[in-house]
Amino acid sequence: MIDFELTRAGTPDVAVRIAAATPTAQQGATVRFVAGGTNLIDFMKLDVETPQHVVDINRIPDLAKVEKQPDGSLKIGALVRNSDLAYNAEVKSMFPVLSQAILSGASAQLRNKATTAGNLLQRTRCPYFRDLAYAECNKRTPGSGCAAIAGHHRNHAILGVSDQCIATHPSDMDVALMALEATIHVQGAKGERAIGIGEFYKLPGTTPHIENALEPGDLITHVTVPAAAGKTKQVYLKLRDRASYEFALTSAAVVAQVEGGRLRHVRVAMGGIGTRPWRMADAEKALEGKAPGESVFHAAAEAALKNARPHTDNAFKVELAKRCLVRALTMATTNA
Repeated sequence: MIDFELTRAGTPDVAVRIAAATPTAQQGATVRFVAGGTNLIDFMKLDVETPQHVVDINRIPDLAKVEKQPDGSLKIGALVRNSDLAYNAEVKSMFPVLSQAILSGASAQLRNKATTAGNLLQRTRCPYFRDLAYAECNKRTPGSGCAAIAGHHRNHAILGVSDQCIATHPSDMDVALMALEATIHVQGAKGERAIGIGEFYKLPGTTPHIENALEPGDLITHVTVPAAAGKTKQVYLKLRDRASYEFALTSAAVVAQVEGGRLRHVRVAMGGIGTRPWRMADAEKALEGKAPGESVFHAAAEAALKNARPHTDNAFKVELAKRCLVRALTMATTNA
């Protein structure tokens, strides 16, 4: 781990000012905010992340709250710990898919430390990205190549991939937030702005090192989740190699409303198979207005995976993802 400067901030304004004052902040990833540190510190130890300045934001109390808003939406502070969010009464009642997703990931100890914003910024677990012994990683060193394409890629992405990168986004929580159509609120040198989660994550394309819409020195302050459209049933289903403390081979978050025997509102997102949390818009179109049933669910799964681009070792994910989605849809519509 390289030497770095550590500063503590007591308000978002101070944190943003400190970041903006870092002399080379506009030249790249030289300043980082730290809260739980469950992802950042790991990568700093590996020299994958090498910030010159780390700003500790743990002492900003307003960022550690979960608050129901007058319009029925939920405001989730950037510093809310994953365990607190998963067990929050409002979350369990209004957005159970979010609680289920969080509890399916990591260990209790990690969930006690990890934060909402940190989870949003979680980076890939691709071994070639994590290990500096492998020089070919476009996400780490633009233009160097992608060792995973010709190497070990069983756990890698089949959606949103490019010739430059096939790294999988690892989060469970963010898949649920994608299905819930969350908005991410950011404060930076240019002021405050809101970014829909669908626009927050970037596809690798020819620039895999650009993972999200944040600009240097931007601070995530909170996330808002809109009120559900009527009474919905929500399910998060995760398939993995072992029962606990394992990243998804594939997962599905489903938010469904059945009214008059037909799907009147359905949102679907999947994890473990995309370069970002993946919203299944084609599946939603195939489901909207239809009567729930096996044939409809299989058609939706086919639509969802029609653009998959698997490689040799992860081709099994195509069929696995289809079965995962069918099962999640069945669970979300049974007795609905």
